[in-house]
Amino acid sequence: RYSLDEYFAGNLYAKGSVLPWQKVRNVALRAGEVSLWAGVNGHGKSLLMGQVILGLMEQDKRCLIASFEMRPEITLARMARQATGLKMPSPEAIKQFSEWKQGNLYLYDHHGMINAEQMLAVCRFAHHELGIDHLVIDSMMKCVNGEDDFNGQKNFVNALCSIARDTGMHIHLVHHMRKGNNEKEIGGKFDLKGSGSITDQADNVFIVWKNKEEAQKVAENPHHFDREVPSAMLICEKQRNGEWEGRVKLWFDYRSQQFIEEADTPIHRYF
Repeated sequence: RYSLDEYFAGNLYAKGSVLPWQKVRNVALRAGEVSLWAGVNGHGKSLLMGQVILGLMEQDKRCLIASFEMRPEITLARMARQATGLKMPSPEAIKQFSEWKQGNLYLYDHHGMINAEQMLAVCRFAHHELGIDHLVIDSMMKCVNGEDDFNGQKNFVNALCSIARDTGMHIHLVHHMRKGNNEKEIGGKFDLKGSGSITDQADNVFIVWKNKEEAQKVAENPHHFDREVPSAMLICEKQRNGEWEGRVKLWFDYRSQQFIEEADTPIHRYF
């Protein structure tokens, strides 16, 4: 517990891990919180989460990714591209990446559906046995049966919040949004699939949106970057214990799979 004097002197409660972009330093990933990462299918939620985890590892945080929609080798391959900044990392670069991540990155090898209680047990194990600081669950639809199981969703997120508070872990929960009328629409927290209690209980809500038209131009010509038109957007829809919410423009680099701050920002090497 902190006194009011301590709080206002250093804004202690606002402190936490930071996201890997300087322009989002007014967002903190605090211990004991749950962050919801949402987006329409194919808009880069999991890819962006990989870069977030790399940034957390740079801060010497121990991370576990439980991805039930992607095999571990695919997750690692994409993160290796992001970490090295190379489309085709050399054997030496892959070796360096493997050595750099050693001890700070764990992957839970399970593909497909998982029982909610089993996932919660994995969360507790991650804290007690591995000392995990940040845990990613990708995605909630693989832990709760059915989009209309509102009570199941509410109970699952409530249990995650309790585990986060009890252990001090930060839990990242990836979730899907309803499709709008077209790919250009940027949804909000009320467009998430399932129960409204999901966003009510989460401490932070982020939405990942990709400008598919601009991203396709970059895919066809990796040197194409429109300085005025971003190819992605990160939106902070809720930050319970922070004071900022808003939208941040990002540019997607096809070769490294990194989301970068500006069209001319150099690719970041993580080691």
